[in-house]
Amino acid sequence: MKFEKDYMVGVKNIGVNSSITNYGFLSAMEEIASLHSESLGWGIKDRKKTKKAWILMDWKLKVLRRPKYGDTMHLKTWARKSKKLTFFTYREFEVFVGDEKVAIATSKWVLFDLEKNKISRITNDIEKSYEPEEERVFKEYDIEKIKEPIEYNSVMEYKIRRSDIDINKHMHNLNYLSLAYEALPEKVYNEPEKNNIRIMYKHEIVLGQMVKCFYSNVDGKNVVSIKSADEKVLHAIIEMI
Repeated sequence: MKFEKDYMVGVKNIGVNSSITNYGFLSAMEEIASLHSESLGWGIKDRKKTKKAWILMDWKLKVLRRPKYGDTMHLKTWARKSKKLTFFTYREFEVFVGDEKVAIATSKWVLFDLEKNKISRITNDIEKSYEPEEERVFKEYDIEKIKEPIEYNSVMEYKIRRSDIDINKHMHNLNYLSLAYEALPEKVYNEPEKNNIRIMYKHEIVLGQMVKCFYSNVDGKNVVSIKSADEKVLHAIIEMI
């Protein structure tokens, strides 16, 4: 079953041209996903009872048009029915302004057991509570793996701040995208924002941690790999096309 909500494009969602940013789109989608789970008893307020939390593993966003400041967007989200119950599930998104579809996205999630501190298998009862649908927004294979580049154009170091941390005491998933933008060369950063975004999360990042952000341009794709300071752990890869 689809869950729907209106969302007004506010000041924090826009860039220098008063159009919504990729961060703004993903923030709105994350909000409606949270509200959907909240309505079914699997949200943030239910954590003490369920001892479970949804953790985001992948994003794929395609922007068709960028709404402006003050526009009202209508968001739709739904859980995609799984062929086989495993440790992860998919959630789809559509964004409209009036009758015009302005963005689509898909995402991959795992259910984390807060007591056992490990990923929990998604049961049939949990999936049924979301009344999942077969429909997917990307008709092709939707969340393909991002290959880590072999060579890089530049590197930036960053120490994780308090403002980067979320309710799970890890760096908030959208701050990975913000960090990737900081790692872009000035010329690339000043170009029009890319309309196709992929974020693949690999390992959590915690307060005070030093990370390195490696930028590379591969076949016209801007790729940022976020690694530990010793470069042994890959935390995330962000691809912008």
